[in-house]
Amino acid sequence: MSTGAQLLLISRRSVGRTFRQPVLVFPVVTFPLILLAVNAAGLASVTELPGFPTDRYINFAIIVCFIQGAMFAAINSGTELASDIQGGFTNRLAMTPVSRWVILAGATMGGTVIASLGTLLYVAVGLAFGVQFATGVAGALVLIVLAIYVAFAFSGIGAWLAVLTGSPQAVQGVFPLLFVLLFLSTSNLPLDFITTDWFRTIAEWNPLSWLIDGMRGLVIGGWDMSTLLPAIGVATGVMVVFFALASTSMRRRVQRT
Repeated sequence: MSTGAQLLLISRRSVGRTFRQPVLVFPVVTFPLILLAVNAAGLASVTELPGFPTDRYINFAIIVCFIQGAMFAAINSGTELASDIQGGFTNRLAMTPVSRWVILAGATMGGTVIASLGTLLYVAVGLAFGVQFATGVAGALVLIVLAIYVAFAFSGIGAWLAVLTGSPQAVQGVFPLLFVLLFLSTSNLPLDFITTDWFRTIAEWNPLSWLIDGMRGLVIGGWDMSTLLPAIGVATGVMVVFFALASTSMRRRVQRT
Protein backbone atom coordinates (compact mmCIF):
# COMPACT_ATOMS: atom_id res chain seq x y z
CA MET A 1 0.00 0.00 0.00
CA SER A 2 1.33 3.44 -0.93
CA THR A 3 2.17 6.05 1.70
CA GLY A 4 -0.71 8.21 0.49
CA ALA A 5 -3.18 5.36 0.90
CA GLN A 6 -1.86 4.62 4.38
CA LEU A 7 -2.22 8.27 5.36
CA LEU A 8 -5.74 8.38 3.96
CA LEU A 9 -6.89 5.36 5.95
CA ILE A 10 -5.46 6.58 9.25
CA SER A 11 -6.74 10.11 8.63
CA ARG A 12 -10.23 8.84 7.83
CA ARG A 13 -10.33 6.94 11.10
CA SER A 14 -9.14 10.00 13.03
CA VAL A 15 -11.68 12.33 11.41
CA GLY A 16 -14.58 9.92 11.88
CA ARG A 17 -13.67 9.31 15.49
CA THR A 18 -13.44 13.02 16.22
CA PHE A 19 -16.79 13.87 14.62
CA ARG A 20 -18.46 11.17 16.72
CA GLN A 21 -17.53 13.15 19.84
CA PRO A 22 -19.41 16.49 19.93
CA VAL A 23 -17.41 17.52 23.01
CA LEU A 24 -14.37 17.80 20.73
CA VAL A 25 -16.21 19.71 18.00
CA PHE A 26 -18.44 22.17 19.86
CA PRO A 27 -15.72 24.18 21.69
CA VAL A 28 -13.70 24.70 18.51
CA VAL A 29 -16.55 26.35 16.62
CA THR A 30 -18.15 28.26 19.49
CA PHE A 31 -15.62 29.29 22.15
CA PRO A 32 -13.47 31.51 19.89
CA LEU A 33 -16.58 33.28 18.57
CA ILE A 34 -17.93 33.85 22.08
CA LEU A 35 -14.61 35.32 23.19
CA LEU A 36 -14.53 37.45 20.03
CA ALA A 37 -17.96 38.89 20.82
CA VAL A 38 -16.93 39.70 24.39
CA ASN A 39 -13.67 41.35 23.36
CA ALA A 40 -15.20 43.25 20.45
CA ALA A 41 -17.81 44.73 22.77
CA GLY A 42 -15.55 45.37 25.75
CA LEU A 43 -12.56 46.79 23.90
CA ALA A 44 -14.31 48.73 21.15
CA SER A 45 -13.29 52.08 22.68
CA VAL A 46 -9.60 51.20 22.14
CA THR A 47 -10.02 52.05 18.46
CA GLU A 48 -10.45 55.71 19.43
CA LEU A 49 -6.84 55.92 20.59
CA PRO A 50 -4.59 57.82 18.16
CA GLY A 51 -2.67 55.49 15.90
CA PHE A 52 -4.80 52.39 16.41
CA PRO A 53 -4.55 50.43 13.14
CA THR A 54 -8.30 50.07 12.48
CA ASP A 55 -11.53 51.85 13.33
CA ARG A 56 -13.37 48.61 14.15
CA TYR A 57 -12.02 46.33 16.86
CA ILE A 58 -13.51 43.20 15.28
CA ASN A 59 -11.13 43.70 12.34
CA PHE A 60 -8.28 43.57 14.81
CA ALA A 61 -9.58 40.73 17.00
CA ILE A 62 -10.86 38.25 14.41
CA ILE A 63 -7.39 36.70 13.99
CA VAL A 64 -7.40 35.45 17.58
CA CYS A 65 -10.19 33.04 16.62
CA PHE A 66 -7.87 31.27 14.17
CA ILE A 67 -5.11 30.92 16.77
CA GLN A 68 -7.56 29.58 19.34
CA GLY A 69 -8.86 27.11 16.78
CA ALA A 70 -5.30 25.92 16.18
CA MET A 71 -4.81 25.47 19.92
CA PHE A 72 -7.96 23.38 20.13
CA ALA A 73 -6.60 21.33 17.23
CA ALA A 74 -3.44 20.68 19.25
CA ILE A 75 -5.35 19.55 22.32
CA ASN A 76 -7.93 17.48 20.43
CA SER A 77 -5.30 15.78 18.29
CA GLY A 78 -3.14 15.03 21.29
CA THR A 79 -6.04 13.75 23.36
CA GLU A 80 -7.17 11.33 20.65
CA LEU A 81 -3.64 10.09 19.98
CA ALA A 82 -3.01 9.60 23.69
CA SER A 83 -6.22 7.57 23.93
CA ASP A 84 -4.98 5.35 21.10
CA ILE A 85 -1.68 4.91 22.93
CA GLN A 86 -3.44 3.96 26.16
CA GLY A 87 -5.59 1.44 24.31
CA GLY A 88 -2.58 -0.10 22.58
CA PHE A 89 -3.75 0.76 19.05
CA THR A 90 -0.81 3.02 18.23
CA ASN A 91 1.74 0.50 19.49
CA ARG A 92 0.24 -2.22 17.33
CA LEU A 93 0.11 0.10 14.34
CA ALA A 94 3.72 1.11 14.87
CA MET A 95 4.77 -2.52 14.53
CA THR A 96 3.52 -2.52 10.91
CA PRO A 97 5.49 -1.14 7.93
CA VAL A 98 3.61 2.18 8.27
CA SER A 99 6.07 4.98 9.01
CA ARG A 100 5.89 6.95 12.25
CA TRP A 101 5.32 10.17 10.28
CA VAL A 102 2.24 8.69 8.61
CA ILE A 103 0.89 7.48 11.96
CA LEU A 104 1.40 10.86 13.59
CA ALA A 105 0.08 12.95 10.69
CA GLY A 106 -2.93 10.71 10.18
CA ALA A 107 -3.78 10.47 13.87
CA THR A 108 -3.83 14.26 14.23
CA MET A 109 -5.94 14.86 11.13
CA GLY A 110 -9.22 14.80 13.05
CA GLY A 111 -8.30 17.85 15.10
CA THR A 112 -6.95 19.60 12.01
CA VAL A 113 -10.14 19.04 10.03
CA ILE A 114 -12.30 20.40 12.86
CA ALA A 115 -10.07 23.47 13.06
CA SER A 116 -10.33 23.88 9.29
CA LEU A 117 -14.12 23.91 9.46
CA GLY A 118 -13.85 26.41 12.30
CA THR A 119 -11.64 28.59 10.10
CA LEU A 120 -14.32 28.76 7.41
CA LEU A 121 -16.92 29.60 10.03
CA TYR A 122 -14.79 32.40 11.54
CA VAL A 123 -14.33 33.99 8.12
CA ALA A 124 -18.06 33.72 7.36
CA VAL A 125 -19.05 35.23 10.71
CA GLY A 126 -16.44 37.96 10.36
CA LEU A 127 -17.72 38.94 6.91
CA ALA A 128 -21.30 38.89 8.21
CA PHE A 129 -20.37 41.37 10.93
CA GLY A 130 -18.50 43.70 8.65
CA VAL A 131 -14.88 42.52 8.75
CA GLN A 132 -13.08 43.99 5.75
CA PHE A 133 -9.93 42.47 4.28
CA ALA A 134 -7.36 45.05 3.25
CA THR A 135 -5.93 42.42 0.89
CA GLY A 136 -9.30 41.62 -0.69
CA VAL A 137 -10.55 38.19 -1.70
CA ALA A 138 -7.02 36.91 -2.36
CA GLY A 139 -6.00 37.88 1.16
CA ALA A 140 -9.01 36.09 2.64
CA LEU A 141 -8.08 32.91 0.75
CA VAL A 142 -4.46 33.17 1.87
CA LEU A 143 -5.63 33.64 5.46
CA ILE A 144 -7.79 30.51 5.27
CA VAL A 145 -4.91 28.43 3.89
CA LEU A 146 -2.49 29.84 6.45
CA ALA A 147 -4.91 29.21 9.33
CA ILE A 148 -5.31 25.57 8.28
CA TYR A 149 -1.53 25.25 7.98
CA VAL A 150 -1.14 26.69 11.49
CA ALA A 151 -3.75 24.26 12.84
CA PHE A 152 -1.86 21.29 11.40
CA ALA A 153 1.42 22.68 12.74
CA PHE A 154 -0.03 23.08 16.22
CA SER A 155 -1.39 19.54 16.12
CA GLY A 156 2.26 18.52 16.23
CA ILE A 157 2.42 19.94 19.76
CA GLY A 158 -0.46 17.70 20.77
CA ALA A 159 1.13 14.71 19.06
CA TRP A 160 4.39 15.22 20.93
CA LEU A 161 2.64 15.57 24.30
CA ALA A 162 0.53 12.50 23.58
CA VAL A 163 3.47 10.28 22.69
CA LEU A 164 5.61 11.70 25.50
CA THR A 165 3.02 11.17 28.25
CA GLY A 166 0.59 8.61 26.83
CA SER A 167 -2.12 10.30 28.87
CA PRO A 168 -5.13 12.26 27.55
CA GLN A 169 -5.38 14.03 30.91
CA ALA A 170 -1.77 15.23 30.69
CA VAL A 171 -2.39 16.62 27.20
CA GLN A 172 -5.51 18.47 28.34
CA GLY A 173 -3.61 19.85 31.31
CA VAL A 174 -1.36 21.83 28.97
CA PHE A 175 -4.33 23.71 27.49
CA PRO A 176 -4.33 26.54 30.11
CA LEU A 177 -0.61 27.10 29.52
CA LEU A 178 -1.22 27.61 25.80
CA PHE A 179 -3.86 30.22 26.55
CA VAL A 180 -1.55 32.04 28.95
CA LEU A 181 0.98 32.22 26.12
CA LEU A 182 -1.75 33.59 23.84
CA PHE A 183 -2.73 36.35 26.25
CA LEU A 184 0.94 37.32 26.72
CA SER A 185 1.10 38.31 23.06
CA THR A 186 -0.30 40.98 20.76
CA SER A 187 -3.66 39.21 20.69
CA ASN A 188 -5.59 42.09 22.29
CA LEU A 189 -3.41 45.14 21.63
CA PRO A 190 -0.70 46.16 19.15
CA LEU A 191 2.81 46.03 20.56
CA ASP A 192 3.12 49.83 20.53
CA PHE A 193 0.07 50.12 22.79
CA ILE A 194 1.42 47.78 25.50
CA THR A 195 2.92 50.10 28.12
CA THR A 196 3.86 47.61 30.86
CA ASP A 197 7.54 46.86 30.31
CA TRP A 198 7.59 43.15 31.24
CA PHE A 199 4.41 42.48 29.28
CA ARG A 200 5.76 44.32 26.25
CA THR A 201 9.05 42.41 26.36
CA ILE A 202 7.31 39.03 26.53
CA ALA A 203 4.88 39.97 23.76
CA GLU A 204 7.69 41.20 21.55
CA TRP A 205 9.58 37.89 21.74
CA ASN A 206 6.53 35.64 21.88
CA PRO A 207 6.36 33.60 18.63
CA LEU A 208 2.57 33.80 18.81
CA SER A 209 2.85 37.56 18.36
CA TRP A 210 4.73 37.07 15.09
CA LEU A 211 2.09 34.59 14.00
CA ILE A 212 -0.80 36.86 14.97
CA ASP A 213 0.72 39.98 13.44
CA GLY A 214 1.40 38.23 10.14
CA MET A 215 -2.12 36.88 9.85
CA ARG A 216 -3.64 40.14 11.08
CA GLY A 217 -1.83 42.07 8.38
CA LEU A 218 -3.93 40.27 5.78
CA VAL A 219 -7.01 41.86 7.34
CA ILE A 220 -5.93 45.36 8.33
CA GLY A 221 -2.44 45.95 6.99
CA GLY A 222 -2.28 44.85 3.35
CA TRP A 223 0.37 42.70 1.69
CA ASP A 224 3.34 43.09 4.03
CA MET A 225 5.92 40.33 3.56
CA SER A 226 7.90 41.59 6.58
CA THR A 227 5.13 40.26 8.85
CA LEU A 228 3.63 37.52 6.69
CA LEU A 229 6.85 35.57 6.08
CA PRO A 230 7.81 35.42 9.79
CA ALA A 231 4.31 34.08 10.51
CA ILE A 232 4.77 31.32 7.95
CA GLY A 233 8.24 30.66 9.38
CA VAL A 234 6.87 30.27 12.92
CA ALA A 235 4.19 27.83 11.77
CA THR A 236 6.73 25.81 9.77
CA GLY A 237 9.15 25.75 12.69
CA VAL A 238 6.47 24.53 15.10
CA MET A 239 5.41 21.80 12.68
CA VAL A 240 8.92 20.52 11.96
CA VAL A 241 10.19 20.65 15.54
CA PHE A 242 7.22 19.08 17.30
CA PHE A 243 6.48 16.39 14.76
CA ALA A 244 10.17 15.47 14.86
CA LEU A 245 10.05 15.31 18.66
CA ALA A 246 6.89 13.21 18.47
CA SER A 247 8.50 10.83 15.99
CA THR A 248 11.56 10.41 18.21
CA SER A 249 9.42 9.85 21.30
CA MET A 250 7.31 7.30 19.46
CA ARG A 251 10.37 5.29 18.49
CA ARG A 252 11.42 5.16 22.13
CA ARG A 253 7.93 4.25 23.30
CA VAL A 254 7.65 1.39 20.82
CA GLN A 255 11.03 0.07 21.86
CA ARG A 256 9.92 0.03 25.48
CA THR A 257 6.77 -1.92 24.61
